[in-house]
Amino acid sequence: MNSPLHRTALTDLGVLRLGGADAARFLQGQVSNDLTRLSPERTLLAGYHTPQGRTIALLRLVARAEDELLALLPRELVSTVRERLAKYVLRAKVTLTDVSGEWGISALAATEHLPDGTLATLAPQSLAQTPGACTRHEERWFVCLGAAPVRWLEIAPADQTPGEAAPTAREHWRLLDVRAGLTQVYAATSEHFVAQMLNLDALDAIAFDKGCYTGQEVIARAHYRGRVKRRAQRFRSRAPLVLAPGASGVLGDGRAFEVLESARLADGRAEFLAVTALPSAEHGEPAEGPRLEAEALELPYALEA
Repeated sequence: MNSPLHRTALTDLGVLRLGGADAARFLQGQVSNDLTRLSPERTLLAGYHTPQGRTIALLRLVARAEDELLALLPRELVSTVRERLAKYVLRAKVTLTDVSGEWGISALAATEHLPDGTLATLAPQSLAQTPGACTRHEERWFVCLGAAPVRWLEIAPADQTPGEAAPTAREHWRLLDVRAGLTQVYAATSEHFVAQMLNLDALDAIAFDKGCYTGQEVIARAHYRGRVKRRAQRFRSRAPLVLAPGASGVLGDGRAFEVLESARLADGRAEFLAVTALPSAEHGEPAEGPRLEAEALELPYALEA
């Protein structure tokens, strides 16, 4: 890869800081992934859930220091997650701080579709290219999100990141997330879905062999009893359409759906991830609601019923 790296600001993402000697131990009892796997060179995707197993938010966790973790998530959910976690701190030596104003998060790839800024001094070969791996350059962290195409999240001090993203660049990055099957939770969909409905097991965001955490009983039961009949799946509308997270309707075959993430294509059609019944599952009578004609597309990973 010899192309220059381009970046665009993802100003809709925020950062929650967990500091203190007990930060990792505290979070271990709250999220679905195993924090013993977290290191300065390896990030984790984890779900934060209600006791009923419903996903409040998805967190991309980065170990900035031995006693400091950064959790990346939609900015609109940072205060909600901080307030809910704070209820369980009790005597733990941990602080929870919204530092979204101190850090900027950018999309980074060797593609002309991200034209807002160029990192001419940073060679792509210097960055880890294994999904989840993290590379540090001074006060910037680069988290590899995928290998096809290879791309990263850049976490840097706010004064070192570009301003508001160009709409076309931000839409292109959202499309890459959709095609990678990277689900997301926003305010409109928070607490709507159990972890497996968001494919968190396929995205390596659940550790089934770790100890207890909030929502663990429901999530484990769904895993071991194999009762997950609704999953996040990928579609492309057959006509021009604008879809937002939380939008719902009925597919042409009668399955009800709710949108998780959507990107608009050049011709106006929408490519999107939506939670709906698996094609092989029995879903009873056709659902009522607005009809949407859409083509089902493959995900880059397999789903288990």
